[in-house]
Amino acid sequence: MSRTTRDLTCAPEDVFAVLANGWLYPGWVVGASRMRRVDEDWPAPASRLHHSVGVWPLLVDDSTSVLLMDPPRRLVMRARGWPAGEAEVAIDVVPRPGGCRVTITEDATEGPATLIPGPVRNLALGVRNRETLLRLAMLAEGGAG
Repeated sequence: MSRTTRDLTCAPEDVFAVLANGWLYPGWVVGASRMRRVDEDWPAPASRLHHSVGVWPLLVDDSTSVLLMDPPRRLVMRARGWPAGEAEVAIDVVPRPGGCRVTITEDATEGPATLIPGPVRNLALGVRNRETLLRLAMLAEGGAG
């Protein structure tokens, strides 16, 4: 399981404003290329984002669904990215002086990615999620939500 943390200079509510706008998903999630549709009740539990992953012309249409939403503290999602598989992704936000601390915890739960040894998988997820948190920080701190 990979855990990546970043301190942001904005309120937890600013982070959740970005997370609650499903159309911003490809702006902060590394690997998401475009949005096709956002369920009307996003980010309610069981709602889904319909996105594409990959690089054109090698795009795969898939979805991400909400397992738990507790704003402005926690969002847990099931991210699908077949043929690689599926992952559970938790985003936790804790207030701190001058802003908040955001932690992404992620691991593969189904598919071929689960066959990659844990330390190798965690290293790759850590690199990816450092960039994901940088993108999320720029959007949240810039008031994009």
